[in-house]
Amino acid sequence: MNTNKNISNQSASKIKKFRRELPSTENLTNGILSGNKTALSRAITLIESTNSTHTKQANEIIERCLLHKTNSIRIGITGVPGVGKSTFIERFGKKLTAQGNKVAVLAVDPTSTVTKGSILGDKTRMEELVKDENAFIRPSPSGSSLGGVARKTRETIVLCEAAGYNVILIETVGVGQSETAVHSMVDFFLLLKLAGAGDELQGIKRGIMEMADAIVINKSDGDNVQRAKKARVEFTRALHLLKTQDNGWVPKVLACSALEDIGITDVWETITNYVAINTKNNFFIQKRQEQNKYWLLQTIEDQLKQQFYSNKSVKAELQVAIDAVINNKTSPFTAADKLLNLHSK
Repeated sequence: MNTNKNISNQSASKIKKFRRELPSTENLTNGILSGNKTALSRAITLIESTNSTHTKQANEIIERCLLHKTNSIRIGITGVPGVGKSTFIERFGKKLTAQGNKVAVLAVDPTSTVTKGSILGDKTRMEELVKDENAFIRPSPSGSSLGGVARKTRETIVLCEAAGYNVILIETVGVGQSETAVHSMVDFFLLLKLAGAGDELQGIKRGIMEMADAIVINKSDGDNVQRAKKARVEFTRALHLLKTQDNGWVPKVLACSALEDIGITDVWETITNYVAINTKNNFFIQKRQEQNKYWLLQTIEDQLKQQFYSNKSVKAELQVAIDAVINNKTSPFTAADKLLNLHSK
């Protein structure tokens, strides 16, 4: 009995040691390229880490994976809390995997501004999809980034594409006035709305409407069917008042029921039609190029900000500057100039 117990303890110790040990860049890259979900998850964890060693290794992995990216469709999905995003994504994802697609879901959970914690519950909300061999679900905390999109989502997309996932779904928190961040990294922007919940008028906001490539009235079932039809007409009229997109695409308004699997196929056909049209007129590749440019500029801004706040001279004087501004002893502009000069020395 004692012998078996010792063997068991040794095995547990080896497993813990293996988990603590960080695989090499080559092993993780090879694992990703072979479609290993564990390797993909560990690499994404490196991307999300603020540890400088992890960041360096993550960048090396990203560079290698860029050479092996799968041609994919990146779809952003947003909507107010309660609109049924998780149910829609699970039904949509299952529909796509049944057709032979490999689907990655990057679901961003709200981060508490008080405790800085996240529930990360998307895997529990997508019970069927999480078991699908051709699906990968990665919940990530949104942090403080714009539109509720995790700061490292762009890098994660590259890894998922290298792992062979040809449909990337990015779910945003759906709170706040702007979803610019997700719009800057996807090919197709899908806005989910509700009918009969006061969401029709609430949803007709110029900013979000201009970004949407399609609006889907979800929960179009039971007593909501007639309300969904009415909402569809209202949103269609609203879209006609907006400026035509640069690629000539006229955003579609659809209705579906994720719960009853009604209209999901229409959504996918709309997306594939959009991709086909924009591939033919070269707008698809132009948009990807613009996204890469935005990615570069955004990364420079992020790194400059990080370097600024980690500068020892800035750290020493930052609170002094804050106190001076609070007590009206100096202007924010003068204080900022002083801190920036300290950083540049």
